[in-house]
Amino acid sequence: MQPRHEQEVLQDCIRTAGRRILQIAREGFDTEHKANQDPVTTADLEADRILKDGLLGGFPGTGWLSEETRDNPDRLECPRVWIVDPVDGTKEFVTGIPEFSVSVALIEEGAPVLAAVYNPSTDELFLAAKGKGAALNGVPMQSDRPLPDRPRVLASRSEIKRGEWAAFEPLTEVVPCGSIAYKLALVAAGRADATFSLEPKNEWDIAAGVLLVDEAGGHASDKHDRPFLFNRKDTLVDSIVAATANAREKVYDLIARATGAKDPGKSRP
Repeated sequence: MQPRHEQEVLQDCIRTAGRRILQIAREGFDTEHKANQDPVTTADLEADRILKDGLLGGFPGTGWLSEETRDNPDRLECPRVWIVDPVDGTKEFVTGIPEFSVSVALIEEGAPVLAAVYNPSTDELFLAAKGKGAALNGVPMQSDRPLPDRPRVLASRSEIKRGEWAAFEPLTEVVPCGSIAYKLALVAAGRADATFSLEPKNEWDIAAGVLLVDEAGGHASDKHDRPFLFNRKDTLVDSIVAATANAREKVYDLIARATGAKDPGKSRP
């Protein structure tokens, strides 16, 4: 468990970044595109600055990995590293859909020990500490919703548009949602049965959400049911599958049926 002041500093920094993002949204912002055509805005860069100044200023010697900061390989030698996505769901931010979030995780020896996901549009702050549970705006949360016949699964709008969810639509209630970090937080809060993406993701997309799901009693791993190891040289992870405890087995079975892959859930305890 992290010292109380670390949680307080994280909450203060992430809320400050969220307020600035909303201010920039009101005042107007510039948008550019990266080499992969993903958008990056004034809000992404400003939120990154606020978080970096606050978190590294408060805890010198901690490593830093952020989507919007040039990577420094020195982080690989740090036992503790902040992994940050200043605006996860930039496409939603740009189009005014209130499903973007600020995502921050503190990693120790490859595992998340403190995490926060904040949706400034809805003022929802999801917080988790290793071994201490998870909470939404200070209220403990559990991902223990009853499992319906057709699980409610949160999905990327881009993936839906590309047809990647067509095989799942007859089997599940597919609900479009923006930020992957926010989707993971909503699963942790019990508002959906699962979310998954079978394509590679970056560590900053999922590090905080993985701890939220785990501490809320759910399960998060890659599509082969392998646990995550964070703060690696290659920041891409294979995939992400997150589900409530009740939905875990069914979701992996659905993925196997839809993709023709062997179901790793069959070997689970």
